[in-house]
Amino acid sequence: MHRRFLSCLALGAILGPSVVLGAGRAAPTSKPINFVFFLVADLGYMDIGANNPDCFYDTPNVDRLARSAMRFTNGYAACPVCSPTRLSIMTGKYPSRTDATNWFSGKRAERFAPALLHDRMDLEEVTLAEALKEHGYATFFAGKWHLGPTEEFWPERQGFDVNKGGWKRGGPYGPGKYFVPYGNPRLEDGPPGEHLPDRLATETCRFIEQHKEGPLLAYLSFYSVHTPLISRDDLRKKYRAKAEKSGLLDKEQFAEEEQNFLTKRPRKVRVVQNHAVYGGMVEAMDQAVGKVLDKLDQLGLARNTAVFFTSDNGGLSTSEGSPTCNLPLRGGKGWLYEGGIREPYLIRWPGVTSPGTTCNVPVISTDFYPTILAMAGLPPRPKQHKDGRSLVPLLKGDKTLARKALYWHYPHYGNQGGFPGGAIRMGDWKLLERLEDGRVHLYNLAEDIGEKNDLADKNPRLVKRMRRKLHAWYKEVDAKFLRPKETTPDGPKPWRPSDLSISVEKP
Repeated sequence: MHRRFLSCLALGAILGPSVVLGAGRAAPTSKPINFVFFLVADLGYMDIGANNPDCFYDTPNVDRLARSAMRFTNGYAACPVCSPTRLSIMTGKYPSRTDATNWFSGKRAERFAPALLHDRMDLEEVTLAEALKEHGYATFFAGKWHLGPTEEFWPERQGFDVNKGGWKRGGPYGPGKYFVPYGNPRLEDGPPGEHLPDRLATETCRFIEQHKEGPLLAYLSFYSVHTPLISRDDLRKKYRAKAEKSGLLDKEQFAEEEQNFLTKRPRKVRVVQNHAVYGGMVEAMDQAVGKVLDKLDQLGLARNTAVFFTSDNGGLSTSEGSPTCNLPLRGGKGWLYEGGIREPYLIRWPGVTSPGTTCNVPVISTDFYPTILAMAGLPPRPKQHKDGRSLVPLLKGDKTLARKALYWHYPHYGNQGGFPGGAIRMGDWKLLERLEDGRVHLYNLAEDIGEKNDLADKNPRLVKRMRRKLHAWYKEVDAKFLRPKETTPDGPKPWRPSDLSISVEKP
């Protein structure tokens, strides 16, 4: 039987207190738990006050969520750009398994051609929304989708009952961009002056109120704080004044980042948070989060609603206006350094997570899928969420998770300057491997969160062990790699991971 019909068969099978106890399962509840998921575009780890006491941007609502939640200090996106991470949340799989390794339509070439890109989330995937819908959940999506080129692959066909604003575009598209008119085929225009983040929050609140008897999944996927850099005027003025008063406008704003292409073109990185428009965009997103959290409180649903908050990649710091600074993390969106993949990562599970706690165990965006199933008391789907791990043990207070490593694979030239590469994190150690020529870098994140001190030449045995593990993972997920340019078929050939004779050397 095709899985699209399963939800119809399950309408009368809404789970009650039939939760099975055990590893990765939730405790019994009188009602099925609700889920609210906040996904922000391009929000950096250091862009919220909960992670950065000196944050230039005001995020009181996200910070109050953090105070009532578990905050993961080593929470990662599965990719340094948007579409692959979004797919990883929906499928529980590393993007390399489906060749969805870049933002959809991203095909930039430099010295070599990028790996072939599959630019959609296939309908054969049983998404997180579909898995919940099969068990009676009402499902809602608002905002940025960016997981398929045609409406055949948009939210309504991927398990969501309601879709407000999700389509092929990765950013606001219409003439008003973040303001009416939106030019969005899945979001009708509101009154003049309406602001997109607030509208998406209003739609989310309306859905929650209409389905307050539950169970529900409300997935608010902001277009914010993605470019174009456009803010409400009142907030822009606020942050301009704040930057002037604090003297931030007088500070040196940019420094040169290591250039990773063989052309040696310069690349600048922002080293101070002082962008007034970006500040306004962050605060408007925060206000929208607060609007939804307030609605849960008003309806008496907060005590039975798990709330998630994360971003799809790191903050934009090296291109397209370079609006934010991720320091002390290196790099940003489009880079495999920590600034490109370490994210805000919050989970509030009322009655289970202790408010205001932190967890230092490395976790990743593939983990949301099995975690939500376990919290709902639903059976795992290991053939679907192959790469995710349930975080329920951590949420209940455990200090370890049964996983040896996390992986990344980005066989593309990032618009933001990042190099094609792979990465593996094992414990405190992180190894980066460049896919143009096979050079590697090794960092101890516990001692060097800024990835400034390359220890590869001092630890050859560890490098060899981590590379072999990374290469075994490449094989497991059938990873694809750089290709020679068609225009120069007899030109240089990109490195392949089967060649371990490449010496360990610094750039």
